[in-house]
Amino acid sequence: MEAYPISFDNTEAAFAYKSDKELKKARFLFSSMGNHFLVKFGTMVTPWAIKAGLPIKGLIKSTIFDQFVGGETLEETARVADKLEKFGVHVILDYGVEGKEGEESFDHSCEEFINVIRYAATQPNMPFISIKVTGFARFGLLEKLDKAATGHSGFTGMIHTEVLTAEEKQEWERVVERMNRIIDAAASTKVSVLVDAEETWIQDPVDALTMQMMEKYNKQRPIVYNTIQLYRHDRLQFLKESFKEAVNKSFILGAKLVRGAYMEKERKRAEELKYTSPIQPDKESSDRDYNEAVKFSINNIDR
Repeated sequence: MEAYPISFDNTEAAFAYKSDKELKKARFLFSSMGNHFLVKFGTMVTPWAIKAGLPIKGLIKSTIFDQFVGGETLEETARVADKLEKFGVHVILDYGVEGKEGEESFDHSCEEFINVIRYAATQPNMPFISIKVTGFARFGLLEKLDKAATGHSGFTGMIHTEVLTAEEKQEWERVVERMNRIIDAAASTKVSVLVDAEETWIQDPVDALTMQMMEKYNKQRPIVYNTIQLYRHDRLQFLKESFKEAVNKSFILGAKLVRGAYMEKERKRAEELKYTSPIQPDKESSDRDYNEAVKFSINNIDR
């Protein structure tokens, strides 16, 4: 295989694994997604059409699903991963689930995350898997813990379980147990775990739990990574405070830097509930903090 110098403008290298037919299909899809009317209409009609039993699942799977999803099973994703491996591309396995409200569903999601880790460990190009805490924890429970953390300035890493009822405390203990089982499975392999970011109104307990897992497991190598959304105006400072915490407690900070994914939802909620939006005022501000976060990470990578 020909080696290419790293360049984000080198489309020949970036799309070497795609056929002309696949590239034309992708161009059509992205052009369609640039049509705001079509996107708005599609997001409204598609859920209704599926519930009504209209035969559109095949269309979705052969277009949008095929473009963005590796497969519905590990066997299906393996074919995509094998193809990418031939071009030196590594894969992050993301089991796309947010648990239904129920302990049985949460336990099932936990087992699936562990199964994904075990599978990734057998593959040469799957160094990471991605998990969502909402896959194995009730949203309302996280929201209650987040509200308890509101008003505490700076980075605390505290989970205020004192606000929970006795039953809720047991529920939270089961969440922590699931998280431990997932990370423990990863620790016994070469696989690392990226903990996805959530909405701001449940993020604090997710951050605190993730940092607790780092303190426990990230002693020799970074097994656990937190996701830091730089489209939030407070995240650059959060990254620096997280690093300081890691230095003080002698563990390795794992950080996945992204811009963000919930902008419209976050701004809408802030407007409706009349609080200051956590989102940056513009893209330039997001880019600035993202670049600063990258610089900070590189400058401290050998710590």
